[in-house]
Amino acid sequence: MLHDLLKVWFHWVEVWGYWGVFFLMAMESSIIPVPSEVVMPPAAFWAAQGRMSFAGVVLAGTAGSYFGSIVSYWASRWIGEAVLTRYGKRFGISQEKLNFAQTWVKQFGSFGIFTARLLPVVRHLISIPAGFLKMPVSAFSMATTLGAGLWCFVLAWLGQEAIGSNPEVLQSPEAMVIVIKAKMHWFMGGVILLIALYGVMLLMKKRLRKPDYSF
Repeated sequence: MLHDLLKVWFHWVEVWGYWGVFFLMAMESSIIPVPSEVVMPPAAFWAAQGRMSFAGVVLAGTAGSYFGSIVSYWASRWIGEAVLTRYGKRFGISQEKLNFAQTWVKQFGSFGIFTARLLPVVRHLISIPAGFLKMPVSAFSMATTLGAGLWCFVLAWLGQEAIGSNPEVLQSPEAMVIVIKAKMHWFMGGVILLIALYGVMLLMKKRLRKPDYSF
C-alpha cells in the first residue's frame, strides 16, 4: 500500500507541477505523513530540466508547508488538548508523541518550532502543541516559514545533485527516498549539534541567573 501511495504522490508532483508540490507539502506539514523526500527532490530535478524553476519549487514547497502548519495550528488551538489527547491515536498521534512535542515547544519556544521543521517525526506534529499552548501566531509563522524554507531548499538542492547523477531512481520512489536520506546525514548531524548547543546555552543561562532573595 505504501508503494502505491508513493507512486501516486510522485505522479502528482510530475503532473501538477508547483500545485502538486504545494498540496503535498501542505499534507506533509499536517497529520498526513507524506514524505517530503518524494516531493521536493524530483520537483527540483525536473526544474533543472526546464519544466519548473528551482526558486519556484522551493517557494511552492515553503508555502505549502506553512499552509499545512497554520491549519494544524488553528485546528488544535480551537479543538484543545483534551480532545487531541482522547482522539489523537485514531490519526496516528500517540500520547507519547504529543507529550514530546509539547515539551519541545515549552523548552525551546520559537527556536524549537524552527528546528522541528528540520527533523523527522517532530516535523508534522509540532504545530499541534504550538496551537493548544497558544503560541503567538507571529512567532509561530516566522519560525515555521524559516524552518520550512530551509528544509525545502536543502531537499531541492540534494534532489538536483542526487537524481542528476542517478536518474534511474526516478523509476522507484522508494529508491529515491533511500538515496536522499543517505545524503542527508551531514545536514541532520548539523541540526542535532545546533539543538545540543542551544540546550547547553539555555542550561548555562539558567545556572548563571542569580537568585532573587528580595521579599
